[in-house]
Amino acid sequence: MRRKRVKLLLVVLLIGGGVGFGVNYPIQTALVFNDGESGELTAFLPLTENEHFSITFTHSIHLTDVVEKYRVTDDLMIEQYEIIYEEFGIGMPNNAGEGEEFVYEDGKYHIRNMKNQFESLNIRNGEVVSNHRLTWTDKKQVKECCEVPFNDYFVPGDWYKVKIDKITLLDYWKGEKISE
Repeated sequence: MRRKRVKLLLVVLLIGGGVGFGVNYPIQTALVFNDGESGELTAFLPLTENEHFSITFTHSIHLTDVVEKYRVTDDLMIEQYEIIYEEFGIGMPNNAGEGEEFVYEDGKYHIRNMKNQFESLNIRNGEVVSNHRLTWTDKKQVKECCEVPFNDYFVPGDWYKVKIDKITLLDYWKGEKISE
């Protein structure tokens, strides 16, 4: 009788451990948005190495769009490779850095060939001018195709820590998957 209990206990422990391990095992690389105050996962966008995304916001002073373009590096960093804007002003660069290219094209300023790498970005979803958008590339069509407003997923005025991370099955269930 005692042997049966020990065997049953071992089976229960093995199954419980397997389930526990399974839901905490990283299953997917994603752009994750963690609440800046609590650190809790709010939303995620599945992305892998060398995929691109951009964040567009309306500048609070000159009220024109600013597009910041990023890619995911092989070591899961966020690399800014271009910025596009229409007006010079507070917070906007007025020239390119070393190795970068400054171009005026179709009524917009572009700084290209940027290589600014970040482990994470701190982004505040605008409150007064709340018009942030997230855009990413469709893997099948290999073109920029998908755009969602931040306000569909995030509270205006709140800030988020954005990074590339491997999410677990548990994270997948807890967070909200960003999709078109």
